[in-house]
Amino acid sequence: MWHDVRTLNATTSALLGLLVLSLLASGLWWVANRPMFTLRSIQVESVDGTQLRHVNPSTIRTTAVPRIKGNFFTANLDAVRQAFEAVPWVRKASVRREWPNKLIVQVEEHMPLGTWGDDGRLVSIKGDIFTANLDEAEEDGELPEFAGPEGSEKEVVMRYRELQDWFKPIQLEPDALQLSSRYAWTVRLNNGLTVELGREQSKTTVKDRVDRLIGIYPQLAARLQDKMESVDMRYPNGLALRAPGVKFGTDSKKAKQAKR
Repeated sequence: MWHDVRTLNATTSALLGLLVLSLLASGLWWVANRPMFTLRSIQVESVDGTQLRHVNPSTIRTTAVPRIKGNFFTANLDAVRQAFEAVPWVRKASVRREWPNKLIVQVEEHMPLGTWGDDGRLVSIKGDIFTANLDEAEEDGELPEFAGPEGSEKEVVMRYRELQDWFKPIQLEPDALQLSSRYAWTVRLNNGLTVELGREQSKTTVKDRVDRLIGIYPQLAARLQDKMESVDMRYPNGLALRAPGVKFGTDSKKAKQAKR
């Protein structure tokens, strides 16, 4: 081997190449760890350029910043993103570097639609469940109440939007909406009236029941005014109404057979 000049030259070249690469890597490591590349600034802004409403410097300092490690070169951007997505009110975050010692974080805030269940959680206008300060969420007024089986959040939000439109002819809107474990709908309107709408047996079941209520509601309101507590629309051709001192309803025998 030692008499093979070609092999010796190749071995020498390889060793020199490894030495150069090692020196280059060491040099890059030395440069990358210079104080000038220590992160000096983290700029947080909204994805759409509007002012952030709930994400503030205080929550960022206490929740996100302690989880950020490294400098301009060594900071793991995915880890930084996850740190910011752990901040209350942040739905999504994206991170990019800006030379020589700055990170720019764009965040999308949750837009609260209402409360979810009895454990203090909130649901956003996009049907995402999140946890945040309820007082902050209700700065513009009390939020409607929602509840439903796990995984039904987006369906409940969609139904709420539909009910808002459906009840406009009688100038009422939903204050609370619940989807039971049997997938039956119950809505409470902003005049205090609770409406049992039942299960969706076809694509138009709930809408048809709302339309029937709207058709008779002016007569009920004129007669009972604010006395109505609840109305059950789960009958094919009638309803059951509860009001203090007043009793309306479908024939009980037929009701047991028809109500769902």
